[in-house]
Amino acid sequence: MNMNIDLEDLSAFVATAEMRNFGAAAESIHLSQPALTRRIQKLEAALGVTLLERTTRRVELTVVGRDFLGRARRLLDDFESSLLSVREIAERRSGLVSIACIPTAAYYFLPDVVRAFNQAYPAIRIRIVDDGANEVLQSVLKREVDFGITLLGADDPDVMFAPLVEEPFMLACRTDHELATRPSVTWRDLASHRFITVGRSSGNRLIIDLGLGRAGIRPKWFYEVQHLSTSLGLVEAGLGIAALPRMSLPLGDHPTIAIRPLVDPVVTRTVGLVRRVGATLSPSAERFYTMMMERWQDR
Repeated sequence: MNMNIDLEDLSAFVATAEMRNFGAAAESIHLSQPALTRRIQKLEAALGVTLLERTTRRVELTVVGRDFLGRARRLLDDFESSLLSVREIAERRSGLVSIACIPTAAYYFLPDVVRAFNQAYPAIRIRIVDDGANEVLQSVLKREVDFGITLLGADDPDVMFAPLVEEPFMLACRTDHELATRPSVTWRDLASHRFITVGRSSGNRLIIDLGLGRAGIRPKWFYEVQHLSTSLGLVEAGLGIAALPRMSLPLGDHPTIAIRPLVDPVVTRTVGLVRRVGATLSPSAERFYTMMMERWQDR
């Protein structure tokens, strides 16, 4: 099949998909809006699919468009990397490292390693895609990123999972809540309180459900949210209590939120690095991966 697609068409699509606005996208890549529209129409015609849905106020990705966005980004990155000196890439003096990471781990793991890596290799750029656990795993499997940091993948035959840390789920409640007076809290103690949980698509929800299912415990939730940070906000507002992984909770004393161990049973999650089985990382990505492993194994 002969497809008349060039890099400018891909750049026009990526810019529009990211900004969800034709005018802003056109300005960002120095095109007129009609020229941008023609490039996207040309790309859609060549592929035989609709990538973007236009409304009077906003641009939305179709299902096919969402899937193609990661592929288009990767194609542009690969082309840009290929223009760099092969010798420089081999010596790790320039290049790009793409990492997918669950949000809590991005805050917890990455800053120290990124700082050290930038000091050693200041010309190497780093892209961090923070997303849900399953989305991180899929980004690795689809080759959209070099590797990921997530809590899923240990049982997947297509990826290698290297554990970084195992952490327990803890109770988060307000300091004036009655459970805050206890040194520890059992999961059954939560039954008489308004419990905040994350949705079923969350990897954390899966781990909790599996861990408690073996003990015959099924907490009844009152609020369901999609992000751990939202759970914490509701707790701080005094609307309920939540079970959250340790690294998502405030460090040290907090003026409003109390943190207590959850026991009977203790439920833990393991966060680790995932990469595709048999995949060869670029020298830049391999060095970052190794640095991450070394620093967290030392801890």
